[in-house]
Amino acid sequence: MSSRRRGRARGVGAVAAVLAVGVVATAGVVWVLSGRDSGSTAPRCAATLDGTDWYFSPVQAENAALVTGVAIQRGLPARAATIGLATALQESRLVNIDYGDRDSLGLFQQRPSQGWGTPEEIMDPVYSTGAFYDGLVEVEGYEDMEVTVAAQAVQRSAFPDAYAQHETRARAWASALTGHSPGSVTCELPPVGDDGPVDAAAQAAFVERVERDLGLPPGSSVRPSEDGTGVVVDATALPVDDDARAAWAAAHWAVATASVTGAVEVRVADRAWTRADATWRTTDGDPVPAGQVVAVVEPARG
Repeated sequence: MSSRRRGRARGVGAVAAVLAVGVVATAGVVWVLSGRDSGSTAPRCAATLDGTDWYFSPVQAENAALVTGVAIQRGLPARAATIGLATALQESRLVNIDYGDRDSLGLFQQRPSQGWGTPEEIMDPVYSTGAFYDGLVEVEGYEDMEVTVAAQAVQRSAFPDAYAQHETRARAWASALTGHSPGSVTCELPPVGDDGPVDAAAQAAFVERVERDLGLPPGSSVRPSEDGTGVVVDATALPVDDDARAAWAAAHWAVATASVTGAVEVRVADRAWTRADATWRTTDGDPVPAGQVVAVVEPARG
């Protein structure tokens, strides 16, 4: 073999080695954005649509719950949430990152230099999500546009067609988190708490998160259950025209955010999700009143 061929062979080998390392290094990200992987035991959440499970990491799931919750608060259609989720998936993989191209930041990679807000504002996921929807509702007819066209109208990305690849995943999560697909959000999470008495601080943190994401303030809309073991969310206060769908929207939100709220059980109608089962099952006894959700939360260990 000539020295030129040997050099070329070594070059190809080096490239192959680099690619192999890259595949290993990115495997942890790829599985989150793939379909079902029955061999995985890492914490994860799924939204099921047409028999397919679309997985997120717990961090992605809680951010998806926020992005959709803000759309619900504003009375926007599920299509708006689909567009928001697809956009955030493309821009940041639905993770609130503090870096990006040039001065881009946050879930939607908004740029302070382009008038989206201060760096501190953009790094607030509530603010950045609201800013995205502020732009989206100004796009006439966005509800009937292709996802990538509507997203591009807001973002003005250098890669305008990239949003389309996330449409099905975004639609699965938007459908579930807006209550259109009952019993379709599940999470596989490690246990929390020590099975001790209900912790008031944990309940207070849950209530604060409900107010942030869904706009339901403490009081009649969010209150301790009568037996003191859980938190009742009255989803009928949401701007949703169907009480059953509103309840499922709140219930799916509670499951998707369980990794940060410490929720160990979520009950709606005659169904319940628990960390132990990691799925929805029919419950015994009286169902939860129509339009309401009951969540049991425990303090995190340590």
